[in-house]
Amino acid sequence: MRVYLDHNATTPPRQEVVDAMTRVLRESWGNPSSTHAEGAAARAAVERARTQVADLLGCAVGEVVFTAGATEANNTALLGVLAGRAPTHVVSSAVEHPSVEASLEALEARGWRVSRVAVDADGRVDAADVAAACEPDTALVSLIWANNETGALQPVEAVAQFTSERGILLHSDATQRIGKLPVDLSLVPAQLLSLSAHKLGGPKGIGALVVRGGLEFEPRMHGGPQEQRRRGGTENVAGIVGLGVACELARAELPQRAQQYAARRDQLWEGIRAKVPRVRRNAHPEAVLPNTLNLEFENTAGELLLQALDLEGVSASAGAACASGSIEASPVLLAMGRTPEQARGSLRFSVGAGVDAEQIDFVLSRLPDLVARARSAGDV
Repeated sequence: MRVYLDHNATTPPRQEVVDAMTRVLRESWGNPSSTHAEGAAARAAVERARTQVADLLGCAVGEVVFTAGATEANNTALLGVLAGRAPTHVVSSAVEHPSVEASLEALEARGWRVSRVAVDADGRVDAADVAAACEPDTALVSLIWANNETGALQPVEAVAQFTSERGILLHSDATQRIGKLPVDLSLVPAQLLSLSAHKLGGPKGIGALVVRGGLEFEPRMHGGPQEQRRRGGTENVAGIVGLGVACELARAELPQRAQQYAARRDQLWEGIRAKVPRVRRNAHPEAVLPNTLNLEFENTAGELLLQALDLEGVSASAGAACASGSIEASPVLLAMGRTPEQARGSLRFSVGAGVDAEQIDFVLSRLPDLVARARSAGDV
């Protein structure tokens, strides 16, 4: 048996998505920019998907711009929207996705000032701290809605209220939240929102940036009239259709998904608490994604535990990143006040579609012994 507990990294594509994409590749392979029947069929498929995305997010259909994924969407939101403006000030958090952090660093290199608001021990910012960080010349606030490592939820709704009142643009990377918890932009006055299909049962290589209120930006991709000249290049029709179907499924299944995911996550957490000593949760249990469990196994070599789990048939993720052959502590966990040793002893378990109670029992039957062995082998 293999148990896949790394759904925050990527999700297995839903069969409905695969079927829809296969039909497009076989039947609607025309260029959406062509005026003949084949092109019209491809264009209709793209626009149907755009509607499906908009329906899930509570935005206007014309506000959805298809991209190659959330990384491109995040780069476009920060670098494209602020391009051509005289450098002033941007506010973000200390726990953003690398694609946002890299974009912030690029802005700094161009003369922008960036304030990164600190998080508490549970990985959350205080909305009042974000408001206090804003200055008279603040142009934009970028705040992740749900952290990819810990699942910690940020107060985007509260932040949106005061940014709207002050006339400050708000961008949120909502990649991890979409498909797990509701996102309704009709209730949240955010101008920019990023997402990626492969985090909610869709294919890799496709995502979207929601751009609201006619906000202008400099495209990252030039060279064609596609996406109303907001993103050049022939559309990835099959990928776009896959994203649309994934969004339609999420809209129909969201309440039961959240309940099912939370049940499996809590089953795993309660079993670990009962069977494994010295384990700490790296997020607040009431302000976290329903599918995500990030745990610190005290005095444990996390990379050894991760490898041992994989050999036993369990896929998870470490609270560290491998760079140039060395294990580096997660910046997110460090920002939460964890030591490098604590961060290296942390693992992320993220459940999703297809994970059942029997699989969680399988993990719990093996994890206690694996932790003991990793602690012994790591000599920490």
